[in-house]
Amino acid sequence: MSARNTRPPMGIATAQSARNKGLYLKFLESFEAREAGAIRKAVSEHFDIAAKVNASHPINEGADGTGYYTDIIAPIMDAFQGCTRQNYVVIGGEYLGTEWVTSTGYFYGHFSKSLCGIPASGKQAFLRFGEFHRMEDGKIVESHVYLGFAELIIALGLWPLAASRGYEGVVPGPATHDGLIAGKSDPTASRASADLVEAMLKQLTTDDEAWRPYWDDRMVWYGPGGLGSYSTVEGFAAFQRPFELTFEGWGDGKEVGITGVGANCKAGDGDYAFLSGWPMITGVHVGDFLGLAPTGKRIFMRDCDWWRVENGKIIENWCMLDIPHVLMQLGYDLFAEIRANAA
Repeated sequence: MSARNTRPPMGIATAQSARNKGLYLKFLESFEAREAGAIRKAVSEHFDIAAKVNASHPINEGADGTGYYTDIIAPIMDAFQGCTRQNYVVIGGEYLGTEWVTSTGYFYGHFSKSLCGIPASGKQAFLRFGEFHRMEDGKIVESHVYLGFAELIIALGLWPLAASRGYEGVVPGPATHDGLIAGKSDPTASRASADLVEAMLKQLTTDDEAWRPYWDDRMVWYGPGGLGSYSTVEGFAAFQRPFELTFEGWGDGKEVGITGVGANCKAGDGDYAFLSGWPMITGVHVGDFLGLAPTGKRIFMRDCDWWRVENGKIIENWCMLDIPHVLMQLGYDLFAEIRANAA
């Protein structure tokens, strides 16, 4: 039986999720002063001392407990003068007995110092983020932080690979401006959103594009840098099917006996749903990817999504993918290439 038909369904937001979101939103308030000391203090209060911290390549792993601040936030704040954090979506939910909170949005400021080897522009810059935190007993014990480095590199005009066919640039938050769900959610609505998205995901990679009926015709897919963003079902389809065929066996990998690949968390919260896997997807590189010829290598993708549902259809989807990490697995060091070009 196909793995897509046996994988666990999405969870939903619970009463505990609501309490955790309250704690998480309290933590996020520490960013409002734009002062490093306040954020550092908040991390010490809200993160377990042994919290496991993961972040996009080239960070990959931060120090236990303090790494969210020392290895992720502090370098961003140092690079972006007047650094501001804007949250588009803050939601949460339960999955297989674990409770998660998540957010996505942007860090922005005057890009005055290099960041992870990306040279400063001396101008305003935006860095998209996506965070997923597992919580136990009121503390964050595990984090997966996605950072849109590829998008930043493209915005700076430093992208050394083939350009995408989609829109590349800063993407908006929910059209309804209701992505910060602070309290309890209607469990019926949460379950409906979760089931709709899960049903759609099971139809990805189908030859007849059976995923189409789950989407509103006006849908927008806000994709990661290098892949781009697309509007309408037809616009998205023109990207999605070729992308799937670039990696043979594209999916969660369980059909070929690969363990450790799949969702760490996925749940519905009101009219929203989320998913993250570190890694989530695996496949063999058999087609052109960003101008790189097929290598025959199996790669693993750190992938995450947030969806907004309207009138029984998915209408907005924010997706982040650790593109530099995929490229590294294909033998292409994006950050080394940028350093060499800047020399």
